[in-house]
Amino acid sequence: MSDAALPPLLRAPPFPDGGVSVTRDGADRALDLSHAAIDHLFASIRTARVGGCFWGTPSPDPIAVVLRTRKPSEDAAARALLPAPEQATAQRIAATPRRSESPTDPWSLLPGMTALVAHGDDEWIALAVIAGVRVHLLSGGRFGTPGDDVETVRRTVAQHLAGTRYRDPFTGEPTDLTATIATLGDWRQTFAGNRNIVAGCGFSWWKRPEIARFLFTPEHGLRFFRSERRALAWAARAGGAVAIWPSRVSDAMVAKAATDAVPLVRVEDGFVRSVGLGSNLVPPSSVTVDWRGIHYDPSRASDLETLLATADFPPDMLARAARLRDTILAAGISKYGSDTAHCFPDRQPGRRLVLVPGQVEDDMSVRLGGGGLASNLELLRRTRAREPDAEIWFRPHPDVTAGHRVGVVAEADALQYADRVVVGGGMAPLLDLVDGVHVLTSLTGFEALLRGCDVTCHGTPFYAGWGVTCDLGHIPDRRGRTLSVLDLIAAVLIAYPRYLDPATSLPCSPEVLIGRMGQGATHNRLGWVSRLRQAQGRLMGAKTS
Repeated sequence: MSDAALPPLLRAPPFPDGGVSVTRDGADRALDLSHAAIDHLFASIRTARVGGCFWGTPSPDPIAVVLRTRKPSEDAAARALLPAPEQATAQRIAATPRRSESPTDPWSLLPGMTALVAHGDDEWIALAVIAGVRVHLLSGGRFGTPGDDVETVRRTVAQHLAGTRYRDPFTGEPTDLTATIATLGDWRQTFAGNRNIVAGCGFSWWKRPEIARFLFTPEHGLRFFRSERRALAWAARAGGAVAIWPSRVSDAMVAKAATDAVPLVRVEDGFVRSVGLGSNLVPPSSVTVDWRGIHYDPSRASDLETLLATADFPPDMLARAARLRDTILAAGISKYGSDTAHCFPDRQPGRRLVLVPGQVEDDMSVRLGGGGLASNLELLRRTRAREPDAEIWFRPHPDVTAGHRVGVVAEADALQYADRVVVGGGMAPLLDLVDGVHVLTSLTGFEALLRGCDVTCHGTPFYAGWGVTCDLGHIPDRRGRTLSVLDLIAAVLIAYPRYLDPATSLPCSPEVLIGRMGQGATHNRLGWVSRLRQAQGRLMGAKTS
């Protein structure tokens, strides 16, 4: 095979829909890279652990000296290139595995590898040089020729990387090497987080295709079960975990999983979800995947709480958080992005304006984080008691207004404590009007923090207890660290959730999804079902009114 027919060193994994590419046809002109530039390039690839089949199966055991030969008959010649002490310990990894075999992830071996013997066209030569491993060339190829010194091979590899043309997989537009490494690194982290999840249980039929995309890994498919018993049995046999939608599995399943030592991974909607309601069967474009607990349950640690309690975000991450916040505010994005224009009432001049967002009263976040308070009407009463002179607006939860969930407050009852009941329109423009927000556990409190509003928490949402809110609920001792709003954004919107690009179905960064939402470019594969669900909600609302 000619060098031109060989795959580029940096390339996309085999996603289910296929056809994903991070490279373009042609080659850029050869660059005269400095030694320092090569060091920086290689360091970024080592940090991201990408290149070659980085999505392959990790090697179960370390191997110090590796032979990468095309056939066993080449092994003797390969061993002869090694110093005598290494010849006896060298182990072979076939350069052309059988069709039934998954490729080995080279980065599972490179950190502990001391020497590699391979052909000059083998991408493992390039990756070994990037990782600082001593290489011996069995034949000539695109990454080197027998007799080349280390610096020559390093420069050859760097020229291959710099001379390849790259494309943004989300837009199809040209992009650079740095952005490509970052994208591949993000995909690697996603696969690593999914690797041991083998079963799913408690997911609605209409969510399953999207959840399978969120939890995809090239090594194996995710199998969904309606039966909790069968899901646990399958995971136990496979030695893996079960992904669950917490509100749709039983306490008995949780107890059985603990007894059988089967890990449960809790999946929930993300904090920037979609344009449209989940109750209208609009698939999520963001989810959270938590191995410890779940972010809305303050009784136990979650991955998000642990991140907030321990992470020290570097300046570049905080700068990214600031840019992301600015983008969200400029685009008017909230959890359920609204694509309908709305005219809100004028606020009363000279009065502080406070928003009270209603919640679904039997929602898991209310049950677990409300501290015993669930009533929207009682939340309104408590807000009025603390804000006697303020103008108070009550906004019912959109799922409740749509007729799908519990939590209706009659307008006459709400107006005992609120000055207005505000229905319709997006949350983002509403938050731009108010001075403060009183919440039970609503995500609206976090969205208000992004906009500089003061936030009073009557329950214990995930963003309470970090020094940026007025906390009336019980705060776990695990919290108490003082963070900035940018720290919260870095954890809550960048590090913790998963995102899917609604246009390409690829795992993406929050910036890509928010860019799509800001442009109105969203895709609902279940649009017909959503319309049917909306009609059902209107019918249910008419019956209860």
